[in-house]
Amino acid sequence: MARIVVALGGNALQANPKDKSAEAQMETVEKIVPFLVDLVASGNEVLFTHGNGPQVGQIVGAFELAAKAGSRNPVMPFPECGAMSQGYIGFQLQQAIRNELMHRGMNFPVATVITQTVVDRNDPAFQNPTKPVGSFYTLEQARELECTMGYVIRQDSNRGYRRVVPSPKPKKIVEEPLIRTLLNAGCLVIACGGGGIPVIEKENGELGSVSAVIDKDFGASKLAEALDADVLLILTAVDYVALNFGKPDQRNLSGMTVAESEKYISEGQFAPGSMLPKVQAAVEFVKLKPGKKAIISSLRDALEAMKGKAGTVITA
Repeated sequence: MARIVVALGGNALQANPKDKSAEAQMETVEKIVPFLVDLVASGNEVLFTHGNGPQVGQIVGAFELAAKAGSRNPVMPFPECGAMSQGYIGFQLQQAIRNELMHRGMNFPVATVITQTVVDRNDPAFQNPTKPVGSFYTLEQARELECTMGYVIRQDSNRGYRRVVPSPKPKKIVEEPLIRTLLNAGCLVIACGGGGIPVIEKENGELGSVSAVIDKDFGASKLAEALDADVLLILTAVDYVALNFGKPDQRNLSGMTVAESEKYISEGQFAPGSMLPKVQAAVEFVKLKPGKKAIISSLRDALEAMKGKAGTVITA
């Protein structure tokens, strides 16, 4: 039996770009959950993590829109929006996984843990916010929000202006002892959604939330490290990590060592915000846990990837 931390992208949960409703997302979740439960049915101990980019953006946008209707509808702080997204996505995954288990005659408790992730208050990311969240604005709206809300706003690919927040690296998973206890008790756990809600540790030991976004792949890597997982399984939209992606000479990779991965990263082979953080997170886990492995694969090939028949395996 292997302990697997599975990282599922937030965009994968909203497969229909024309319908981002909760109902449409639930339909997508119900379609993908059988691939996830296959991992459990094969005798593995599995923890699921997920992204939340589109979802937290919707939540932020909804509160911003409501605030325009009057002061009785205040804008919700960004960390609370992140917590809401964890609960919303976790609930849907939790219900769909439970139902799929029931249909297969399997009986495992399923729990979602609202998870906080400690970041360094001195992380350079706080001086250079880059992660876009929420709605698009006109230049006039952007200037008003910078003045009234203190937002940092940047132009986003000539599509308009968006709020950007820092994306610091995760240092510690606050709820790791609880998550470990649940796993050891035989539960299926959904945790560290969106990389976790970023918090800083104060001098007196208390936690304080900060407006930031943690990359879910780095969050999953940190969680896999903390839980001494055997495998970090990053599920994405492509079957393999590839060199010269999208070009006539594209070459799919069934495996990479850490040294090879770092070489390809230095050559600019992987797109920032897409494959690059996945490979970086995989390398980070394998370097800290020699003898363990990370796999990057498509969702539909998750089980085959665990058998070594699909995906890209990253090893020391």
